[in-house]
Amino acid sequence: MHMFDQDISLERIDDLHFRAAVSDNWSANGNPDGGYLMALLANGMMQVSEKSFSPIFTANYVSRSVPGKADIFIEGLSDSTQFARYQARLVQDGQEKVRMFGTFAREDEACLEEWYEESPPDIAPLDECVPIPAFSNKYTLFANMDVRLDPRCAGWIQGETSDISRLKGWITFRHPRDHDMFSLTLAADSFPPAVLASQGMVAWVPTLEFTVNIRNMPLKPWLKCLFRTRFVTCGLLEEDGEMWDERGELVAICRQIAQYRKVKAG
Repeated sequence: MHMFDQDISLERIDDLHFRAAVSDNWSANGNPDGGYLMALLANGMMQVSEKSFSPIFTANYVSRSVPGKADIFIEGLSDSTQFARYQARLVQDGQEKVRMFGTFAREDEACLEEWYEESPPDIAPLDECVPIPAFSNKYTLFANMDVRLDPRCAGWIQGETSDISRLKGWITFRHPRDHDMFSLTLAADSFPPAVLASQGMVAWVPTLEFTVNIRNMPLKPWLKCLFRTRFVTCGLLEEDGEMWDERGELVAICRQIAQYRKVKAG
């Protein structure tokens, strides 16, 4: 079993209650990655829902999660012919840490119309991109996800910032695994914050709310990603993301709302 599958596995306690072990294999600065936590909750929803197509997940990070035991509680909100909607809560030591809403469509619902008003991002070839290092043992996420930045937006790693808060590049598992909705929620949150491109490694950017809408399932391992922040106001920022497969098909879109605070030197 792939390590990621082991780390999102759940023990079913009853119909709507699961037990999980939050792993430290997918952490950023010592904190479990938000996309990884979303995958845990999505797994619980998927075990309850009879619909599974084109999921939309929105997670609210109520309090800081830590590696260790957790309970996941699922609640059905509505179930129509076309859509099923659920709420999931991740609880540790009696405290709610994450609350997530999920919407699933009927899997046999045909894609009647499709068009793109944007093209896949222009990203340098893999062998020209800059690998994100595991900066320390607190960043286990980058030990297990292979993230490579287009050199045109990687200057911040060496202290050379840009005028634009934009990151783009490639991502896949370091140990091969086919993609599914769980891996896509992880990948959507596995790039560094786009604001680092303009501000450098001097920002604290904890996620408050994160939405991922999965559109297609990639058939090959590498994903092309683009993340952009345009506005920072009152200590908050948005980050909009696009994920594409190697064929040029849109895989997922996402948006984060996060806090932004300069980290004082020393």
